[in-house]
Amino acid sequence: MSFDLSVIPHKNIILAVTGGIAAYKSAILVRRLKDFGFDVRVVMTHGAQAFITPLTFQALSGNPVHTELLNPEAEAGMGHIELARWADLVLVAPASCDTIAKFANGLADDLLSTLYLATKAPVWVAPAMNQQMWAAKATQRNLQTLVEDGVHVIMPDAGEQACGDVGLGRMPEPEDLAKQVAAYFHKAQRAIAEKFGLLAGKRVTITAGPTREAIDPVRYISNHSTGKMGFSLAAACYAAGAKVTLVAGPVSLDTPNGVDRINVKSAMQMLDVSMNQLKEGCDIFIATAAVADYRVAEVAEHKIKKSGDELAVSLVKNPDIVATIAHQQQRPFMVGFAAETQNVEEYAAGKLVAKKLDMIACNDVSRPDIGFASDENAMTVFFAQSYHMEKRELEKASKQEISQQLVEAIHDALLQKS
Repeated sequence: MSFDLSVIPHKNIILAVTGGIAAYKSAILVRRLKDFGFDVRVVMTHGAQAFITPLTFQALSGNPVHTELLNPEAEAGMGHIELARWADLVLVAPASCDTIAKFANGLADDLLSTLYLATKAPVWVAPAMNQQMWAAKATQRNLQTLVEDGVHVIMPDAGEQACGDVGLGRMPEPEDLAKQVAAYFHKAQRAIAEKFGLLAGKRVTITAGPTREAIDPVRYISNHSTGKMGFSLAAACYAAGAKVTLVAGPVSLDTPNGVDRINVKSAMQMLDVSMNQLKEGCDIFIATAAVADYRVAEVAEHKIKKSGDELAVSLVKNPDIVATIAHQQQRPFMVGFAAETQNVEEYAAGKLVAKKLDMIACNDVSRPDIGFASDENAMTVFFAQSYHMEKRELEKASKQEISQQLVEAIHDALLQKS
């Protein structure tokens, strides 16, 4: 099985490990999934912990391991509902008889069985058990129920088992399972591109994240932007067939597959790179970056020593990057973003006109559920009057889903323009 890894988008995989000797293979599976660029979080049942420790999976995945349904610490950060929303795919490997029976009968008495009922993500199970347990009528009946419920069942391999029996029931090798997961997303990505290809052939430049304006060698002025929306949009534009350049401020996010990335720190650096992108050719410019409005007039050469109760710092206004690009003679299709805390739509509509944008997306960052650090968003999209398009309300959803809707909005506006 061969395919181009560059077209597999960043995806979140929950690997659920249940009780069985095959649990040792799951440690290797984590590594293989990460080799394909997936972010992996591990959920373990109590039975699984009898065979392998959570610490092993934490070290291999780089993420905390989830073991308890009623864990106050986990619930504060990522409980079963948050895990369910986070996942793009849930892979249960190995899947024990007990877990399969719980899934088939809708039981929810631990973290994994509750997660199974709570997630909208595809669920795959890789059964691993004694050959007689596999052949048992109850097991086959439960598996048939899972198939009817939309669960993808990965057939076990045949061979010698830990108990000495020979027959079906061995968990497939980690490399094979990881390749099946990667192939699934590869095919899904190809299907999306073939079905939509909304930005095929377009050259897109996206600014994302905050800027840092130095005060001295160790201090700076910045904001809370994480860059998540811009990075998600970059992935969505690439999936829609565009050639994407991401001009990123200082953020700790992985570059989406297939996207060219240029790192900058200050607003002036971001403007210089953006202008170069315009010279090299740009059809669509999307300004998601939270650019600092002001910079320090004179950056201190050495660290400023603490003295007195007050420190006066003189600031000068930074150039408005999106407005500067929009006012160029050979300007691309301009998309702005407005992150506001009050009068959101009013301010956004004003920016649309004042900055001569084609489209603007606005959101209320004072909301705790869709703020800068959230993985979800909700937006209102306005178009320039010349497009004769009604505003669009994008209901709360993951930033990936919001990004896909924004790509569709850009595509529709470009059709109107042509």
